[in-house]
Amino acid sequence: MPRIVVLGCAGVGKTVFSRDLARTVDCPHICLDDLWSQRAGESQLADFRAELGDLHARQGWVSDGNFSQATFGIRLPRATHIVWIERPRWLCLFRAALRPFEPGQAHKLFDIPGVMAFIWNFNARNRPLIESLIQEFGPNLPVTRLGSDEEVRRFLTSGFRKLIDNGVEGLGGEDVKQPQGL
Repeated sequence: MPRIVVLGCAGVGKTVFSRDLARTVDCPHICLDDLWSQRAGESQLADFRAELGDLHARQGWVSDGNFSQATFGIRLPRATHIVWIERPRWLCLFRAALRPFEPGQAHKLFDIPGVMAFIWNFNARNRPLIESLIQEFGPNLPVTRLGSDEEVRRFLTSGFRKLIDNGVEGLGGEDVKQPQGL
């Protein structure tokens, strides 16, 4: 079964994509934002990590969210693949600003300034850290980068199936070659 980590800036569409991908590959979806929002704050980091360890010990999953320093040591050694969604900063800002107004969202209106600052600084601050932690905890994991709605659609309809058919399934960090043409 596939074990996929989905990464990208806030507002890029990780959770929506991950839900669709989890349905496509028929495995559980793990949303780190949802799990974290159920906790009081950093004092609950040990509980958060323990729950992630249990969830990511399963046979297959699609896990979305960065939380790189707190979670890559748990998620990447078990992962079979990373999907990194990349979108323009303006689109991420727009989507994040709308989130608090969507029904059932855990994001609150008072979170918007912090989220906007996070998005604005993501490429300068967070991307280098995430990339370095990928090299530390999953240096041989294949990474697929998706930058448009069309690439996302193609990946969901056939791209991931190609990865499984090419033998990436179940490799979890072993040295694999990135399939061409995705």
